[in-house]
Amino acid sequence: MNFNIKLALAAIAGSLAFSLLVSDGVAEEGGSGHYLPGAMSSFIDGIPPEETFIVRLNVLNYKGSFDANKAVPIAGSVAIGVEAESSALGLSLLWRPPIDLGENWSYAMAVTIPVVETTVTATGITKGLRSASRSSTTTGLGDIILMPLMLNYNVNSELNLNFRIAAYAPTGSYEVGRLANTGKNFWTIEPTAALMYLGKNGFEASVFAGIDFNSENTATNYKSGTQAHIDGTIAQHFPLMGGLAGIGVSGYYYQQITDDSGSGATLGAFRARSIGFGPAISFTKKVDGIDFLSELKWLHETSTENRLEGDTVFFKAVMKF
Repeated sequence: MNFNIKLALAAIAGSLAFSLLVSDGVAEEGGSGHYLPGAMSSFIDGIPPEETFIVRLNVLNYKGSFDANKAVPIAGSVAIGVEAESSALGLSLLWRPPIDLGENWSYAMAVTIPVVETTVTATGITKGLRSASRSSTTTGLGDIILMPLMLNYNVNSELNLNFRIAAYAPTGSYEVGRLANTGKNFWTIEPTAALMYLGKNGFEASVFAGIDFNSENTATNYKSGTQAHIDGTIAQHFPLMGGLAGIGVSGYYYQQITDDSGSGATLGAFRARSIGFGPAISFTKKVDGIDFLSELKWLHETSTENRLEGDTVFFKAVMKF
């Protein structure tokens, strides 16, 4: 099967959902938004052009911290010396139904259900915790992502444009005054547009641009500002062991573009920014008639303001039926 066709047919558009897996409970409120920067940035995050059903497993580990003296709004409290670690497992289900939108167009829908374990510690609490504990661990359901609208346009055999809208639902566990929560306790609506080039020579250049619009956390009267992010990957793919391997670099730029607000935003605007980059490898192969895709990448964060700064390891495994 042609390299570009195989990648396009087997690609899954559940990557936005993967971003949901880390709701570390530490702040734009908590020092993080719903979207995990770098979660969606490569061919594996495309939208299938033909009718199919896709199952995707998302695994990640994130570990990060704030400067020791940085005050951070967390679940109705203000803490300093914050460190956090999250491990998450998410199941994404995508359906590309037999709907004809015209030549070169395709439509799909997806949902991701995450399970999260997060641990947060703080060296000091300056406001409002119900106990003197400076560390907590919580495990459970995270905030589910619904993706009802996913559109792709095949410009040609090498170039694809797509657009999608995701809604992060506040289904995770959240408790005021608890350092570690598996949910955010507010909704986020996230439109994203992408351009993906997959050349006949195996060269890939993909870029995804999204904006997150957040509702207010009614438990803390805190409304995180709007966040914008650009994620991308440059990679080379080549035949290996009967499949196609890829190696490249992935990165992102994340910037909060409006201030935090509400009576709970006692630290003011608290605008966030971060840059991250790191290596990415992938492998695709057909096994017993099922297309299998996988991707592993590590992203290191730098130039961070008002967010956790650390390292993320992503693993994605996709099966197309």
